Order: sequence, then C-alpha cells, then structure tokens
Amino acid sequence: MRVVIAPDSFGGTLTSAEAATAIADGWQRGAPGHRLSTFPLADGGPGFASVLLAALGARRVVTTVTGPLGDPVDAQWLIHEDVAYLESAEAIGLHLVPADRRAESCETATTRGVGELVLAARDAGVSRVVIGLGGSATTDGGRGALEVLDGPLPELFAAADVENPLLGPHGAAATFAPQKGADPAAVARLEARMAAWATEVATRFGRDPRDEPGAGAAGGLGFALMALGAAVLSGASVVRAATGLDDALDRADLVITGEGSFDWQSLRGKLVTSVASAAADRGVPCVVLAGQVSVGRRQAGSVGVAETHSVADHAGSLDAAFADPIGTLSDLAEHVAQQWR
Repeated sequence: MRVVIAPDSFGGTLTSAEAATAIADGWQRGAPGHRLSTFPLADGGPGFASVLLAALGARRVVTTVTGPLGDPVDAQWLIHEDVAYLESAEAIGLHLVPADRRAESCETATTRGVGELVLAARDAGVSRVVIGLGGSATTDGGRGALEVLDGPLPELFAAADVENPLLGPHGAAATFAPQKGADPAAVARLEARMAAWATEVATRFGRDPRDEPGAGAAGGLGFALMALGAAVLSGASVVRAATGLDDALDRADLVITGEGSFDWQSLRGKLVTSVASAAADRGVPCVVLAGQVSVGRRQAGSVGVAETHSVADHAGSLDAAFADPIGTLSDLAEHVAQQWR
C-alpha cells in the first residue's frame, strides 16, 4: 500500500515536519510493508515560509520589521524566481506575544510589520508577492499594514484558508480575537472599530471586500489586502503545488493528514480539509490524526475524511499527549496502521 503522510503543524506543539516524521515512524512499525511518502504541509499560517523554503529551494531573506507589540522582530521571507513569499505570522504572530500580555495586546497589536515586509519585497525587485495569512496576534483590520504601504506595489496575492468575513458572528473579532486574549467586551470594541475602519477603507480605495470569504483572515489583514486589489489564493493549494503533493496523491492508496485540533474551524477550508478533499476527488481514503477531535463522523465525511483519531483519547488524556507529543502521535499512528495493514 502506498501511503502519503501530509500533516499540518500541531498548534505550537509540533511542526509539520516533526508531525510527519512521528506519524511515519509509528506507521512503519504498525505496517512495515507499506510504502510511505511524507509531505510536511502548511496553509497560509505558521510554517508557510519554512515549508516552502524546503520545497522550492528558495532564497531566504531576513528583515527586521515592527512586531505586533511595536518592538522590532526578525522575520524570514523567501524569493523564488520573481515571486516573494511572506508569512504574516513571522512578523505579527501570536507566538511573539507573551501569554500574560495578550489580554492587553489583543486590542493594540499591529499589522505594520507585514506592510514593511511587502515594501522589502518590492524593493528587492520581485513582480509578485504571496502573503500567507494566519496565526496572527492582531485584530486591526490591516490598518497597520496600510499605514506603511504607499507608492506602486507588486502584484499581491493573499494566501488564506479560512472563509471568515471581516465582521459579524463569523468575523475576525468574534471568531479569532478570543484566541488572542480578548474577552467579550474587547470583542465588542474590536467589532465596532473594524466596522468603522471598513467604511473608511471602502471610501479610500473604492473597494469594500468586508463580506468576502477570507477578509477576516489574520485579524482582518485579508480585508486590507483585498482592498488593495490582492487576489485570494488557498495557502494550502500553494503549498500543495510547491511540494508536489498532488502528483503523489495521484499514486496513493491512502492519505494521512492531521493537525492539533480537528474541529468546526477545520471544516471551513483549512489545510486538513483541503488534503481530504483532494484525496476524495481521486477516490482515495483519507485518515485524520489530530491532537483532539471534536467533529462527528458525518461532518468529517462531508469533507472527504474516512476516519478520525485523537491523540488525547489514545494517550488517555490531553495532559499525557502534551507531555510527549512526538511519542503519543507516533503510538497512535502505529495503532491505526495495524488496522490498515
């Protein structure tokens, strides 16, 4: 059996490369006769630049930009041929904000650093800039980025894998700000602020993409980039093309993917569902191994997932899974592989 292993990162616990290796090691123990191919993946969020760096053999550049709290941070980005690949989380990622500062920073964190990365790419002479969106500490609607983006710009592409609009119950503030430290009162203030900002941007640029899928990505940075005329791409699709995953899927008998939490947000266009859908299009079963699973069998099946398995359930508890993330994921993979042997 030809098995393609193509996971996302597991939150802040495992990189996609670490997850792919752990799954492959366990699967080899459980089904030693299977032929395994590993494809560490990312959508537009954390890991986007690192995965593309390995896949494309691109040139790595490091630029010091404004971080989410206003402090300087070093952000990596890539140049491949005449295209720059930027990862917003490198400049404004939630991981750059200490946990004890998130309650205060959720309303003040800025996207300015992403705008500075775009200018650095422009000055490097590229003709296109692909910006991966996700994992940000920000909910400023892209205000900080627009404050520094002036003059002619390269062709822009927003690589986003969430379908959330800017505003409303599924918007940037309501959906993602609580993960960044916002309480209900802060969410309400952010929502009102971004509604006013959306009207200001629409007047300035003559475009109002607030209701477009992906406008809420990276705390509304997607909205700002769309207002500038950026086309929206699937970050997962960009990575799939760069890694050659689609060719491997054409030859696969089984696909394994995974992430930290397979939940309702996973069903709204995130990487694992992109992989599952691509497998389903080819008539290939797809199995999800995740740290936690809160999606029912019918919901999972609707996006092409044949089976889901939880590391926490297999290990006995979430604490046990966190205590040894590589070992417990590998043990789960071995257990599942025995069922497919």
